[in-house]
Formats: sequence, C-alpha cells, structure tokens
Amino acid sequence: MEFKEILKNKIDYVEKLLMEYMPKEEGYQKTIMQAMNYSLSAGGKRLRPILTLESCKAVGGNEEDAIPFAMAIEMIHTYSLIHDDLPALDNDDLRRGKPTNHKVFGEAMATLAGDSLLNYAYEIMLSSSLNKENSKKYLKAIYEIAKHAGIYGMIGGQVVDVESENKIIDKDKLDFIHLNKTAAMIVGCMRAGAIIGDASEEELEKITKYSENIGLSFQIVDDILDIVGDEEKLGKPIGSDIENHKSTYPSLLGLEKSRCIARQLIEEGKSSIKDLPLEKDFLNQLGDYIISRDC
Repeated sequence: MEFKEILKNKIDYVEKLLMEYMPKEEGYQKTIMQAMNYSLSAGGKRLRPILTLESCKAVGGNEEDAIPFAMAIEMIHTYSLIHDDLPALDNDDLRRGKPTNHKVFGEAMATLAGDSLLNYAYEIMLSSSLNKENSKKYLKAIYEIAKHAGIYGMIGGQVVDVESENKIIDKDKLDFIHLNKTAAMIVGCMRAGAIIGDASEEELEKITKYSENIGLSFQIVDDILDIVGDEEKLGKPIGSDIENHKSTYPSLLGLEKSRCIARQLIEEGKSSIKDLPLEKDFLNQLGDYIISRDC
C-alpha cells in the first residue's frame, strides 16, 4: 500500500473519531457548537492527532489510551486557526477552501468558538483521565500539551511573529517563531502520546528530536508553498507572506537553500528514532512526505 493511501486511511480514522467527540448542537448556546463544528469538520491533514497516536504506538503503548488526547489536540489546533484567520491577525477569508469561521459566524462568535474549542479540549482530556489507574502519566501528558500550546510554545511563537511583521529579522528569531508557532504543538502532541505509551526518558528524547525536526521542516515547506504552491490544492491564497512582508526561510535564504535545510532536518529526525524498538515505518515515511507535499 502506498504511503498516501496509508495516510488517507489514518485521516479517515481520525475524522470518524472526531465526529464522536464533537459537541452536540443543542440548547440556547447551540450557535457556538455550530461554529466549533464548522471548523472542526472542515478537513485538513489531521497531522497532530495522527502523530499523537503514532508516538504512543512507537514506544509500545495502546493507542486507544491516547485517543481523547488526539482529539483534544485537533481542537486546540483548530482554535488556533480560527483565531489566526481573524482580521486582527492574518485576516484570511479562506481556510481549506471554505470561508473562514468569522466570515460565516462573525468575528465575535468566531472568537468565542476558538475559546470554546480550547476549553473543550481540556475538558475532554481531564474527564478521560480522572478514573485512570495511572493518572499521573495522563496529567504529565496534559501538561506537555498545555505547555507547548501556551506562552512557552505556540502562543509565544505567534507573539513574536506578530511583532516581527514588516520587519527584517535574522534566522535565529525566525527559527524561534517556527519552532514555537508551528513545531511546538507537534512536539507537545508526540511527547504526550509517548508519555501515555509509557516511554522511557531515552525514548521520549528521541521522539522529541524527531518532532522538533519535522515540525520545523513542515513550516519551511509551508513557506516554500506560499511562493510556488497551487492555490486550488492548498485551499487558500498564496503569496500572503510576501504581501504581509513576513520574513521566511525563502526570503532569507532562497528557495533552494530552504529546500536543502528542510530535507536535512527530515533526515536528522528519521535518524533520531532509528533505534526505537517498535514500528516506525509510518514516521519515517511521513518525513519523506512532508518535504515532497504540494498542499
């Protein structure tokens, strides 16, 4: 079976699970559930929930134990996209080929939808952990997700990204933005999955290195696709980085150098997990897919 088919099967599996975790659209507040579900069901790569489950399996864990965390991760990711698209930030009209949340529900409801997804994610993780025998490891997993989604992770990267608009920044600051705004949530979800799977400290370190590398490479490829990508495949306009005067790997180093760095990061990431004891073919193939993707 080709990797794209394997990936599609995993995406379909996550989509099916996600439907079960979506809030029911009922009650006086049902509009907020509709807004949450609109963005949750809009499709996408579902990379973070897949990686949560795969990292759990790679260290010998039971992926079913990580399912609530995988669903919560996608909710946190979706909240960040809703907020990113708002006029105060990126001011985007399309996301995954569909009108952005605020274009459908208005800015106020879109803001609340993002807030609701973030809170609901923690509600799901905590409720699934309360009656577990080894509740401490689940609390550790929640901590990893909270940390990497917060001021020392994704939000921290977003802050520096906003403050860097219309400015020329150096590579160190650009790496900080990418490692936090994009890679941190990938690191958080994979560390959470590995912790749920009872990873040793050595295994957790290997998973961390892999996730940092593919997270940074993923963002570099995104920067490249914003210049040379196909709008129809991407589901959003290209050229926004140039239009918004944002520093990127291609703007600092050029397209070819950026591609080389992305490939090198993937190879280093794959090397870091080569000694993991269990199945890691998917993680290796995912690395190759990231640098060859066109959407």
